[in-house]
Amino acid sequence: MITTLLQVALGGAIGASLRYLSGVAAIRLIGPGFPWATVFVNILGSAVMGAVVVILAHKDATRLAPFLMTGVLGGFTTFSAFSLDALTLWERGQTVHAGLYVLGSVILALAAIVAGMWLTRFAFR
Repeated sequence: MITTLLQVALGGAIGASLRYLSGVAAIRLIGPGFPWATVFVNILGSAVMGAVVVILAHKDATRLAPFLMTGVLGGFTTFSAFSLDALTLWERGQTVHAGLYVLGSVILALAAIVAGMWLTRFAFR
């Protein structure tokens, strides 16, 4: 149990650091005003999650799931930040932006996980 907890903690530190760096990069490249970094990491994280779940199952390596899926990807994706960003847009009176942000993030994240799984399954054929 302690080994698994340490795997999750290490993976979470890596994922959270990558999330932070993504946020910094998005602000430098695009600027503030809309939570593009959150959209990006949730879509990328969903696609990678789809690929990782297929790879781990294919390689019989589910023992790495706590580190990779719960830790790294759990620390990288940002649905708590997503919720705060959506509420902030709403409270600013940007209701259309808030709605588009929520719908776009959810739909694209679901599409990304399907794409990640499909592409990875295709690669293993």
